[in-house]
Amino acid sequence: MKIANETKVGIMAAISIALLIIGYNFLKGNAIFSNETVLYAKYSRVDGLGVSKPVLINGFQIGRVDKLQLQADGSILATLKIKGKYEIPKNSIAKLEGTDLLGSKAIVMELGTGQDFAQDGDTLNANVAKGLLETVQPVQKKAELIIGKMDSILTSVNTILNPNFQKNVDKSFNSISATLASLESTSKKVDNLVGSEGSRIASILSNVEAITINLKQNNQKINSILANVNTITDQVAAANFKQTIENANKAVADLQSIVSKVNNGQGSLGMLVNDSKMYENLTNASKNLDNLMIDLKQNPKRYVHFSVFGGGNKKKDD
Repeated sequence: MKIANETKVGIMAAISIALLIIGYNFLKGNAIFSNETVLYAKYSRVDGLGVSKPVLINGFQIGRVDKLQLQADGSILATLKIKGKYEIPKNSIAKLEGTDLLGSKAIVMELGTGQDFAQDGDTLNANVAKGLLETVQPVQKKAELIIGKMDSILTSVNTILNPNFQKNVDKSFNSISATLASLESTSKKVDNLVGSEGSRIASILSNVEAITINLKQNNQKINSILANVNTITDQVAAANFKQTIENANKAVADLQSIVSKVNNGQGSLGMLVNDSKMYENLTNASKNLDNLMIDLKQNPKRYVHFSVFGGGNKKKDD
């Protein structure tokens, strides 16, 4: 039986497509001819994790990440495909851990205890472990602080080793030495002065002691004198205050008597305040005086007659 060329081409094409599919899945890590267990794990973040990343137990790969799906609450659901049949307890933890310094991540199974094993479709507990860079970061900060301190120490050492600084230090020590010498000389002078004037100082101290003893012996008399002085001062102050109050009361009483007399119409001021006719007469007199002054300004000749030569006839105005 002869096979047609078209049939051969079709068979070759089918085989090629099958090999392509098998190769593609093989490159993705999918098992073609073996059973797989599908498990799930939910993470808050999956930095560095991607599809086909390995699932490890103690460094041994038992599966791969098949899918990553974003959920409505912002979490990411990872679909894990486990090759073959592995007994993984349900209380195991699928930890997302870094595998290198470049930030690549993998799922590392931390096996739990118990005989209740995960079945196909179960969801495991999950958490995100710190990456290597995050773990090293505190050490890096401490190293930077230490390096900064060492740099400042080296700068200080370089400053100390500077020739100019050494010269300044030598000058400072020379100044301190000169100051100590001056203090020593001053101390010697003071010692000599005390030695030469010792008798006078002793005499002054004895006089001070005698005065102190005298004050102590007459302490009671001094207290009595001070008490008498305080008593006299209090009496003088009390007497002056009492006299001042009496004078003030007398002045107020006199003022009240004068006001009552004025209100009763006694005396000139009382009559002037209470007599309305006197007020009217004073008003009329002021008015007449005002008219007189106006007339005097307008007709001065009616009231004053004078001549340059002291003579002349006086004429009367009609």
